[in-house]
Amino acid sequence: MMMLSLFGLLFGLMLIGVPVAVSLGTSTMLTALLFTDIDLMGVPQKVFDGLDHYSLMAIPMFILAGAFLSKGSASGRIIEFAKSIVGHLPGGLPIAAIFASIIFAAVSGSSPATVVAIGSVMYGAIKAEGYPTKYAIGTIATAGSLGILIPPSIVFIVYGVTAEQSIGKLFMAGVVPGLMIGTMMMIVTYIGAKRLGFKRHKMASFKVRMEKFKEAFWALMLIVLVIGGIYGGLFTPTEAGAASAVYAFFVSYFIYKDLKLKDVYPIVLEAAMTSSMIFFIIANAMIFSHFLTDESIPQDITQMILNANVGPIMFLVIVNILLFLMGQFMEPSSVVMITVPLLLPIALSLGIDPIHFGVVMIVNMELGMITPPVGLNLFVASGITGLSLKEVIVASLPWSVTILVGLLLVTYIPIISLWLPNLMFG
Repeated sequence: MMMLSLFGLLFGLMLIGVPVAVSLGTSTMLTALLFTDIDLMGVPQKVFDGLDHYSLMAIPMFILAGAFLSKGSASGRIIEFAKSIVGHLPGGLPIAAIFASIIFAAVSGSSPATVVAIGSVMYGAIKAEGYPTKYAIGTIATAGSLGILIPPSIVFIVYGVTAEQSIGKLFMAGVVPGLMIGTMMMIVTYIGAKRLGFKRHKMASFKVRMEKFKEAFWALMLIVLVIGGIYGGLFTPTEAGAASAVYAFFVSYFIYKDLKLKDVYPIVLEAAMTSSMIFFIIANAMIFSHFLTDESIPQDITQMILNANVGPIMFLVIVNILLFLMGQFMEPSSVVMITVPLLLPIALSLGIDPIHFGVVMIVNMELGMITPPVGLNLFVASGITGLSLKEVIVASLPWSVTILVGLLLVTYIPIISLWLPNLMFG
């Protein structure tokens, strides 16, 4: 009865439009008040203790770094570099949009930011080249979702804190799946363009490619700074966030010179507002998580599933369906904070690696960003193109199916996720 009340209140409040963070806190407090004798006066202290986590400091830093680069010319330079590399292929411009999204995702760590930065420039260019609308918008909306899989990923940080796993290992675990799914999307684009009869363009010369690389060099170096710094032991993932914010400001202000001092305050304010929203969700999710733990709900569910003789394969099928459905209605960080306390103990009891399980969760969230009714990337893509939500959904289908295939591969071939972190961290 208690568990039914908890989840009934949670989803009931969300269905009537109450924000996810408020729904989490309200449903937990009401259930605790009605069904338990928990001292609610101790809840604020538990929330504070949960937020007093060193790794969470990386979130506002990575958001700020992405904001600095998004407002400047970094995205345009990355796009030009991508076009010089793959622009000569059939479907070259849409492929360049995917390639640029992969690179920018590694710079910004944000899915919506990637859609805005790449889509606002590439949508018109792809349309002007004569490609159908579905190519212009489908690639942009879906490739942007790689922003939560390729490091530095804010959602990976949230998972790492919630699951008490290494942020560095999670960052590394997202690299190969992100590149694999991005490559699969490029192949689908190439095959489709070839079938539609789009001809190749002249391949850019080595000299032109080097020029475009030099122009984008300082933006690309942010990837090296974050990944290389963590792997090389120069700093922790949290320190990498701070270093990336300072570096992004330095590049935008002193090297590219497309950032003015008057722009800094509104950019910092915007990043602070985004960070506050995420931390408000985390704070309320902490209340939810502590309540579940105090009432032994995860342990009871784990025992129930083990008694039903559900194996790892069937469990992962159930997880994928559950996360896919939740990802359609909720923001990724919220889904992670709600489901990890419930699902991770079961995964561990079935011998599933927690790092691999984290990647499975994030790819599901990636899919949720581009599926209706509340896929955030769909709304962002609709906003920057002026197309209806229905048109964006239909246009995105071929690439959405590609991500679904990638999810199945990542789910049932753990080495895809674990090879790089095992290589780097042992």
